[in-house]
Amino acid sequence: KMDFRQEQADAFEKCWLMLADIFIGSGKYDLAQGLAKRCLEHNRGSEKGYLILGSIMERECAYRDAAEHYEAAWRLSKESSASTGYRLAFNYLKAKRFVEAVDISKTVLEKFPDYPRIRSDILEKAQASIRL
Repeated sequence: KMDFRQEQADAFEKCWLMLADIFIGSGKYDLAQGLAKRCLEHNRGSEKGYLILGSIMERECAYRDAAEHYEAAWRLSKESSASTGYRLAFNYLKAKRFVEAVDISKTVLEKFPDYPRIRSDILEKAQASIRL
């Protein structure tokens, strides 16, 4: 086990996140979560760290927590990632935050008109749920 060194911060971050991905693949969510949190302790601007935490929470059906992590990743990407926007809107939908799901879906469709999957998977379902 190596001690953290600031001059090698990028290498540490990259290794922690790669190892977290491996742990997620083998179903060891607690270990992956610990590594992602360690990465975020040293670099609060790690979009990938928030994506990993969101993915873990989503797999554990903690949609509100997943949405918080995806929201942080969405902000860090400056709303420029269609897949992150999709994940955020999906988790808002699952957490019954329909208005936010519609807002994010419309933002994604404005920036990425060739991403129609979000319209049928999230936008239409969220709009129907609001009408009820």
